Amino acid sequence: MALEIDLSGRVALVTGASRGLGCADALALAEAGADVALADVLDSAGTAREIEARGTRALALECDVTEREQVDAAVKRIEDELGPVDILVNNAGTLDHLARFSQQRAELWERDLRVNLTGAFNCAQAVWDGMCARGWGRIVNMGSVAGAIGGFGQASYATTKAGLLGLTKTLALEGARYGITANAIVAGIVGTEAFAFVDPAMRGRMERRTPFRRAGAPAEVANVIAFLCSDLAGYVTGAEINVTGGIELFVF
Repeated sequence: MALEIDLSGRVALVTGASRGLGCADALALAEAGADVALADVLDSAGTAREIEARGTRALALECDVTEREQVDAAVKRIEDELGPVDILVNNAGTLDHLARFSQQRAELWERDLRVNLTGAFNCAQAVWDGMCARGWGRIVNMGSVAGAIGGFGQASYATTKAGLLGLTKTLALEGARYGITANAIVAGIVGTEAFAFVDPAMRGRMERRTPFRRAGAPAEVANVIAFLCSDLAGYVTGAEINVTGGIELFVF
């Protein structure tokens, strides 16, 4: 018997959903039958139209995850227009603060903490009570291999992604009695728009470090997320799921 990821009747909120991994995540959840709200500081209307063309509902929202009032207002609007949030994918993040530690800028350190870590806290807390009351919920936090093994020139990014792993495990512990699972995707290099802007020589070095000698496709990450958000993964929680192509392994 073939296994089928069925999210019919579920409402998902994906942050940072206008492009890249967030867009792929939203499309994968919609493909599995979920109605999807897309929250981003950028315009997500294009992704919303693509989802609706596939037969499920979508809602594009302008939302800065660092602003708790905006997050609460977004969740309220989702509840009014789509229904209560069953699934949260915390994907919004920054990835442009690249400098050795002594040159890291304090204002960008603070910004990265607010977006990558506090943003995930804000969104999870905004949907938490509703998930607890209904006895079902799925939270997936988008981590990074940099948070697991460090990132040269990425002190703020690596630190925030490491913090997400601690948040994930805590949510898993506290949510289990309410039917909520919380897991983290530890992503490697993924062929998104952002990766295309990386210096070509650096891209080549990163790809050569990966056993597959290539970047992952956004759908290869999104498919794992769709599984984690389904009933099929009901006994998976507090996990750090490596979707890295093995970049953390010793390669020579």
